[in-house]
Amino acid sequence: MSDFLLELRSEEIPARMQAGARAELEKLFRREMDAAGVKTGAITVWSTPRRLALIARGLPEATEAVSEELKGPPVGAPDQAIDGFCRKAGVERGDLETREVKGRATYFAVKNIPGRATKDLLAEAIPAIVRDFSWPKSMRWGAASISTESLRWVRPLSGIVALLGDDVVECEVHGVTSGAVTLGHRFHHSGDITIGNADDYAMKLRAGHVIVDHEERQDLIRSGAAKVASEAGLTLVEDEGLVIENAGLTEWPVPLLGRFEEDFLEVPPETIQLTARVNQKYFVCHRSPAQAGASGDGAQPTEVPASAGTQQLANAFICTANIEAEDGGARVVDGNRKVLAARLADARFFWDVDRKKTLAEHAKGLERITFHEKLGTVADKVERVAKLADWLVFDAKAPNGDHKLARQAAELSKADLVTEMVGEFPELQGLMGGYYAKAEGLPVEVSEAIRDHYKPVGVNDEVPTAPTTVAVSLADKLDNLLSFFKIDILPTGSKDPFALRRAALGYLRLVQANNLKLSLDTVIHAWDGRPNSGLAEKLADFLLDRLAVQLRDEGVRHDFIQASRSWQGRPDMRVDRVEARARALAAFLGTEDGANLLAGYKRAANILKKEDWHGVEGEIARTGEEDPLALVDDPDMKAVIDAKMAERHAKALSYTPEPAEKALMDALATSEPAAARAIEAEDFSQAMAALASLRAPIDRFFDEVTVNAEEENKRAHRLDLLAAFRAAVHKVADFSRIEG
Repeated sequence: MSDFLLELRSEEIPARMQAGARAELEKLFRREMDAAGVKTGAITVWSTPRRLALIARGLPEATEAVSEELKGPPVGAPDQAIDGFCRKAGVERGDLETREVKGRATYFAVKNIPGRATKDLLAEAIPAIVRDFSWPKSMRWGAASISTESLRWVRPLSGIVALLGDDVVECEVHGVTSGAVTLGHRFHHSGDITIGNADDYAMKLRAGHVIVDHEERQDLIRSGAAKVASEAGLTLVEDEGLVIENAGLTEWPVPLLGRFEEDFLEVPPETIQLTARVNQKYFVCHRSPAQAGASGDGAQPTEVPASAGTQQLANAFICTANIEAEDGGARVVDGNRKVLAARLADARFFWDVDRKKTLAEHAKGLERITFHEKLGTVADKVERVAKLADWLVFDAKAPNGDHKLARQAAELSKADLVTEMVGEFPELQGLMGGYYAKAEGLPVEVSEAIRDHYKPVGVNDEVPTAPTTVAVSLADKLDNLLSFFKIDILPTGSKDPFALRRAALGYLRLVQANNLKLSLDTVIHAWDGRPNSGLAEKLADFLLDRLAVQLRDEGVRHDFIQASRSWQGRPDMRVDRVEARARALAAFLGTEDGANLLAGYKRAANILKKEDWHGVEGEIARTGEEDPLALVDDPDMKAVIDAKMAERHAKALSYTPEPAEKALMDALATSEPAAARAIEAEDFSQAMAALASLRAPIDRFFDEVTVNAEEENKRAHRLDLLAAFRAAVHKVADFSRIEG
């Protein structure tokens, strides 16, 4: 057994591409080895900005010889069929063997494949791996790039190290030949590094100031940045994405702390952090509690906006150098400080310029921005959102609050989109609006609503609970959903260009966190100025599908949502009510009573379906009403339905019912009204508890009573009894939609 080392060296590989490149290299190597029949041990893949490296442990010296048999056509088959089989098997006709299969002579092709040296297999695999390597972006270079057949790679490929044990695996890829020689750090090491085998690869590169293990570099950056911050009495603002990115930019990472001018802290801290992170790949620091009252250079502290929290941003940054400088990094830090200062000066300029106009003045610029060609400008959208936010608070009381503040916040919610700061940093939309509102002296409820109205953005994002913020956030998300649904632009498959799934999830989480009871049909009436049942049902279906996905991880199955989607014979427009019923149903069916009642329901439903028996529902259907139960709650129809029920029961009781039959009748007479009252009060757990009392009587009924009795009146009454049982269950949930 031998270990194999492959290093593909090139010019700088972008940090964002390195994780994918590691996975691609391992995938292609495994593909080639599996195709050649080579079993491998553990595989390790590393990356630096200038190289990809793979080490495969425990490769055999050669593959084993293999004998393969292929069954062909029978003897006497047409020559065309036999010749085709020979071509497919790669043998001559004279090499075919005949064997008896089920009493008939049949041709067989026997191929003896000798074992091959693993070194030879690797020599063929390496060019295939390089040729088939997939990069998000790649390039051609040099004189050969004039041809489309030339090699494409992320950056010019400059070297290949390929060693099986101590031996070089000789191969050539578009003019680059393999060997045992690599290069060390660009500045700290000159000359070649000769690798002996896979075991000394990392050690020899370390001697050349290259840490080839990307995870080790990440650990060094993580701990080193925290250490230099702590030594300065500061607290590192952790940023794992920045750790990974800096590890992908360096081969010998050295975290260094620098300072910028205290005056820049007048700018909102998120702006400083974003400038440092996005433009310069720097970490930032918080002042420790002991330093909160004094700056790092002895100057008086600068007031930081309240949204920065209890920890104040320090006038410090941590950069990750790729060299170990003799002066301790002072020149590196100074150069980085100057670059950051220029960036922060731009941010401060934007901050000052933007505050010269009020948010209302900025908002006028929204008239020049198209929201969607069929939906008007962003100013048109803002007008719709403001109207809906006002209605949510004033009329719907969802949430309670001051409707004037809600309207004001909604009218100014998108104003920061036309500011200089958000133009430079789109990630700060909303947040900067909140800062500008606070600087302008607007009510705190308004500034917070502007700041947080995009929330929640993701599944782990904070959900607003302040009434004004909730109203604006709800209105904004509802307007997105309703606007695009109205013009029939819906998400399809994996495509969702207008983030409607995210808006739906945000709506659901706002409703859940704030215990809101919003009926979509009334919302649409307020938003559109008229009823639109089709749009309401379409949006309700979409939201409930999202709800099913959201609740799946909590053990609430999608069919429980399906069973709870109707209310009084129509699609339920309140997602909170559907969720409450589905949760109660999940809890109920998780009990023994629930599982057995479901089994009893399915048995009753199957009997009624087989007999094509609709009970009283069927007679009501003959009134011509499309939905037999659509009028069940209509006061004018209640007397008719009650009379029909009384008439049917009067006929059925022309005989003495059996004890089990009477027990089910009595249980229905008690549980059905109790369940109905619980449903009316939206106490779904209590409704399920009322249904639980039917479990024993329905089990006993099936055990002791013959439903299809010979006497017509008995049969009719017992089928009616099952229909009444089914109807009682349906008032709580549609058990027919429950799977299993």
